[in-house]
Amino acid sequence: MSLIKSISGIRGTIGGPVGEGLTPLDTVKFASSYATWLKKQSKDKKRITVVIGRDARISGPMVQTLVVSTLQGMGIDVIDLGLSTTPTVELMVTYHHADGGIIITASHNPKQWNALKLLNKDGEFLDAKEGAQILKTAEADDYLYADVDEIGNVVSFEKGIKRHVEMVMALPLVDAKAIKRAGFKVVVDGINSTGAIAIPAMLEALGVKDVKVLNERANGHFAHNPEPLKENLTGIADVIAKDGADIGIVVDPDVDRLAFMDETGEMFGEEYTLVAVADYVLSHSKGTLSTASNMSSSRALADVTKAHGGSYEASAVGEVNVVAMMKKNHCVIGGEGNGGIIYPELHYGRDALVGVALFLSHLAHKKIKMSELKKELPAYYMSKAKVSLTPEIDVDLILSKMKEKYSSERVSTIDGVKIDFSESWVHLRKSNTEPIIRIYTEAKTQKEADDLGQDIMKVIESLC
Repeated sequence: MSLIKSISGIRGTIGGPVGEGLTPLDTVKFASSYATWLKKQSKDKKRITVVIGRDARISGPMVQTLVVSTLQGMGIDVIDLGLSTTPTVELMVTYHHADGGIIITASHNPKQWNALKLLNKDGEFLDAKEGAQILKTAEADDYLYADVDEIGNVVSFEKGIKRHVEMVMALPLVDAKAIKRAGFKVVVDGINSTGAIAIPAMLEALGVKDVKVLNERANGHFAHNPEPLKENLTGIADVIAKDGADIGIVVDPDVDRLAFMDETGEMFGEEYTLVAVADYVLSHSKGTLSTASNMSSSRALADVTKAHGGSYEASAVGEVNVVAMMKKNHCVIGGEGNGGIIYPELHYGRDALVGVALFLSHLAHKKIKMSELKKELPAYYMSKAKVSLTPEIDVDLILSKMKEKYSSERVSTIDGVKIDFSESWVHLRKSNTEPIIRIYTEAKTQKEADDLGQDIMKVIESLC
């Protein structure tokens, strides 16, 4: 059993002893701590409201019942979206002028996992300081529950995804007319979660008529490993090839990550979801243009941004860090290389629905096949590896030595150590839970990326 407490929420496998899995007691304690934090933030308000939504995983109804009842017990009113998506909950926090939100989802983790992801009044994830306060309260069991006359109320709002789709459709760069004229034939992998509800609804609004949905029952019985990676998507690849589809759309269970497959059934590449959408947004934007992604994301975004006369800056890994960088630099678009599109015109959160709408608008304007679109973008290849170390080895010292060894190159220590070479880069990050250094590399060919990763592994091992 596993239980991981972090600044962004609590995540764990269902069941087991208290403190070792996401048990009912752990769920209640953490929801109580979040409610306590909200009360301190909103101390001048008589009533506090929280928006709740969940993906379709099997444990969702149980966990949601626990969370909703706990918030009621803390005297907090709840707006219950039921089955929803992470970006939908984020948008509905501001739509309802709520004080916060909780998304019950373990994102791309397998079905035995679930989690509570916490939002502030802006519908954005908490920062490190706020998350630390909630963890401290949970450790101290410092809660004050409401008297009987102050128990919170619960109202259902079943139109969250519908409102989300309408907000996307209202964006100036979403060209539904061009998409409808293109007559795309689309296959969607709904992973038996809320993507099977939200993505078809988005496509219908965009005027896409020819849509086949695989794994379309939102029952949480994931048909394959839910992370949208190539090795998990052989089923949809076969259907695309068999049916002669133009596009394959793949999301994770909570619909904040987006991946595409081209007309041959090949992965467009999670990294290139953001790159392609950014190319479209930048080409239709005026004024000072800037973008951002995290340090482990492809250099292709920087190249595309510079080609449009804009500027790019990388943040530490983590959505909250990317959002902070985007706000600082007034970015027109940004996100993460795992298929996370953040489009501030809508909201500051990774959003597969707006990603689909902008990507299809781009493809419709280009009037070319997806495989041809990919060839127009800067070509990079990534590799990921890790070095396992003995517990007594000082990982921070190893990273410091790597910084010194490559001091003649462009080196950043914002998040671990990133070394930028002329045609490639390597990013080294230590694990927070085990003595491991994770190695991310990118180069102009897959072999060069793989070889760079192996070379860096040998250097690290020599320093040990």
